[in-house]
Amino acid sequence: MLYPQANAARAVQDLSGVWLFQLKEGTPWRNIAVPASYNDQFPEAEYRAYAGLSRYKTALTIPAFWQGQRLILRFDAVTHSARVLLNGREIGSHRGGFLPFEIELTDLVQPGETAALEVEVDNRINHSTLPIGTEGSTAFFGSDNPGITAVEAGKRRQREQGINLPAFDFFNYAGINRPVRLYTTPKAYIQDVTLIPSLNGEVKYRVDTEGEGRVHIDALDAEGATVASADGAEGVLRIPQPHLWEPRPGTPYLYTARVSFGQDQYLLPFGIREVKIEGTKFLINGKPFRFHGPCKHEDSPFHGRGMDQCLNVTDINLYHWLHANCFRTSHYPYAEEMYRLCDREGIVIVDETPAVGMWADEHYGWDLKDYHAQVLKDMIDRDKNHPCVVVWSLGNEPSTDTYPQKAYDYWWPLYQLAHQTDPQNRPVTLVGCQNIYEKDRIIPTMDIVFINRYYGWYNLSGDLETAKYAFRMELDWWADKNKPMVLSEYGADTIAGLHGAVAEMFTEEFQVEFYKAMSACLDERDFIAGEMPWNFADFSTCQGPMRVGGNRKGLFTRDRRPKMAAHYFRQRWASMDEKSQ
Repeated sequence: MLYPQANAARAVQDLSGVWLFQLKEGTPWRNIAVPASYNDQFPEAEYRAYAGLSRYKTALTIPAFWQGQRLILRFDAVTHSARVLLNGREIGSHRGGFLPFEIELTDLVQPGETAALEVEVDNRINHSTLPIGTEGSTAFFGSDNPGITAVEAGKRRQREQGINLPAFDFFNYAGINRPVRLYTTPKAYIQDVTLIPSLNGEVKYRVDTEGEGRVHIDALDAEGATVASADGAEGVLRIPQPHLWEPRPGTPYLYTARVSFGQDQYLLPFGIREVKIEGTKFLINGKPFRFHGPCKHEDSPFHGRGMDQCLNVTDINLYHWLHANCFRTSHYPYAEEMYRLCDREGIVIVDETPAVGMWADEHYGWDLKDYHAQVLKDMIDRDKNHPCVVVWSLGNEPSTDTYPQKAYDYWWPLYQLAHQTDPQNRPVTLVGCQNIYEKDRIIPTMDIVFINRYYGWYNLSGDLETAKYAFRMELDWWADKNKPMVLSEYGADTIAGLHGAVAEMFTEEFQVEFYKAMSACLDERDFIAGEMPWNFADFSTCQGPMRVGGNRKGLFTRDRRPKMAAHYFRQRWASMDEKSQ
């Protein structure tokens, strides 16, 4: 799916602004900012924790001079599902809260007219959503058996009252979280563009179109000069003496593919780079690449999970300050604006589906498999041309050891699907949780092993010497798998400003000592291909006895003030940059 673009052939109208919002039937309509999560825009508790149907509405005016064009309404993300109405009539719907969907309006409204646009949002999560929720789950709310305890009775009452808890450790921010746009194309138009670059400068391409016309494509260098051209819907662009897209601290050189088809035109930035795995090495452009950068969340005060370009730029500049070169889109695809920024800034992305919270039962995701496959295909279709994307992640921390064969039967077809779908055939992973790793049948089969481990925090709490002993024991087990491995989550909750002469849990000193202990283990192993601390910044979660105003494992506070650990990694990763040059 092509990102909306204004050019000589296309126009874009951004519908961001203040809309009207109704939390639920019978409550008043109130002003609300779009895009942004609705949860923190109002001081009342019911807006923060609400689970159910909500409504947005605004007036949609079609410019008169758009006469004769296709009219497309695009939502970049509505969490978790949406039903769209125009003048009271349903015109489309979408399931899933982290990827875009479009509705053609050409025959539904005329240029020069104003129509009433309404969006119904459902943020409820259950066993058939991604991410997973607890709606109807006896595992979280207790059983209906007689003789239950008072606590079990209370849980059953929660279920009866529709309490909808996440099975994941980040806040279930909801609403129109990303931009809404109206855009045009000519009646005969470019539907999609696929690029497959090679280091020798050959770029295979395919242009999908609707209608009659002839395809022409030019490759423009960073200065805008034409360096290669071709005709036809499929073919090869041959760029002489190509400049490669290199991750930081290299140069993320970008070309632009200028595609023409009849009256239509589309400009697509792209980079020439190749990703491969050889033995225990992860290679970008034939050179070993070591991942080092914290995982992230789309999370900030006021906006919640709402897309914020200023925040994106600020965060990436802090990544540069850290000498970080990557992050994982934990635990869902991010707004495409972030990928476009990372293409330009040289930050590498591990792109992850919202399959988080998948515990094991005897059915093991039977009601999710087809939907999960569609989400994976849609994510790859959206992000396939971004040079910053180097690995696809099928999901985060599923249970893979309780029912090892069922887990394998669920995840292995998704692994195959990712390779079949991606025209660039990037490596694929599944992020493993702390488990009985000897029983796990699926994580070791991935192209690159990503594991989340919290030795010294959730287990062996505070005892860093024993934590190192246990972690080294596990690393011994992985050593003969002949796969590159990334420690994709590890961290310690830390209250900013809490200090101690002794490095004890929750102090800034302990966070640094924890990371030093894990670094010592990682640095001993040649098959370690990277480290991704959890997390870049503190983030919001549901309230609970383990969370003081959210998850405090950030290297930065939620408002992006560095803790001592940020300075530790800044020094560590600067030395890694020096060694790679």
